[in-house]
Amino acid sequence: MADCAWVRGARQPTPLTAQRVDHVPPEPRDRPRFRRIAAVAAGATRLRWRRALPAAVACGLLLSGCGKQSIVAPRSPETHQISVLWWWMLGIATVVFLGAVAMLIMAWFRREVPGLPILGEREDVAEGMVLLFGIGIPITVLVALFAVANVWLIGKTSPPAQASTAMTIDVIGHQWWWEVHYPGTSAVTANEIHVPVNTRVNVVATTADVIHSFWVPQLARKIDMIPGRENRVLLYASRPGTYRGQCAEFCGFQHANMALYVVAQPQDAFRAWLASASAPARAPASPQAQAGERQFMSDQCSSCHTIAGTSAQATVGPDLTHLASRSTLAAGTIPNTPAELAAWIANPQAIKPGDRMPDLGLTRGQIDQLVAYLETLR
Repeated sequence: MADCAWVRGARQPTPLTAQRVDHVPPEPRDRPRFRRIAAVAAGATRLRWRRALPAAVACGLLLSGCGKQSIVAPRSPETHQISVLWWWMLGIATVVFLGAVAMLIMAWFRREVPGLPILGEREDVAEGMVLLFGIGIPITVLVALFAVANVWLIGKTSPPAQASTAMTIDVIGHQWWWEVHYPGTSAVTANEIHVPVNTRVNVVATTADVIHSFWVPQLARKIDMIPGRENRVLLYASRPGTYRGQCAEFCGFQHANMALYVVAQPQDAFRAWLASASAPARAPASPQAQAGERQFMSDQCSSCHTIAGTSAQATVGPDLTHLASRSTLAAGTIPNTPAELAAWIANPQAIKPGDRMPDLGLTRGQIDQLVAYLETLR
């Protein structure tokens, strides 16, 4: 019994589950200072972001407006109508967006107050607002937009009647360049379309391979170029200038580098250009250019390109009769300068990968001779 009493009075061990296992050592005395430093650093970071964000947004807006293809800088009556429609659409979308933001802000500040401001918890008013803003206004806006864009504007920008224009130009899309013919003349060019100002031009567009899309935003609406079919669009420039166009339908690896330029000229300047473009190539005068002509005719160049007035009459690649008079090479990929032309001949795949022009393995001397000859083709 004594033994039992001793056992009952003895200090019992603490069960494992009752032991403290969540003991955390006290914080060092300098831990608060670290926290203050971290808070100051976080505040400085937030301040930098607040200062940098407006500048970043402004830069983004400025960069989004950069470029030579703009639908909000029209240069013809047709594109002016398209621009007006675009501004109306932007205005309506802005009102809707700002209205939604305003309602979200109001809902946040009134999140603990039931019902609508002033009107309170009237079920009929809430239901009416849903019907008005969720069904009535969207249907009205969409029907009006469809009528304006697909009925009225389509008629305003429709292709001209065949015999109603002063001139017709045939444009053929290739992977990845543009072939341009002037019916009734022998003028053929590539990647540049010359037109007289204040003249209605009927552009007949087709394609030699895949689907392309002809689009010069400042002068005309967009049209598709479908194999086996002809599509037409009215091209009209109200003032002289150079207007950039682009294939607007994905057509392969170098789709982004399939640009064209429309050069609108006064009537006299256009007639002089057309007469020059209709003439055959001039014979080279310098010994180096003559050597380049022989190199061109004896090598693979003449099996792909045409130069009017010579034995080169192939149609695989662009017509080079007046190459030196063009502003760009490779459908707007690089400027037309002797140095860029030499680089293009030496290694076209380095400039426009996937292009069908091969590397001919020419020496530097042969390339210089070819450049000297091609620079005479004006």
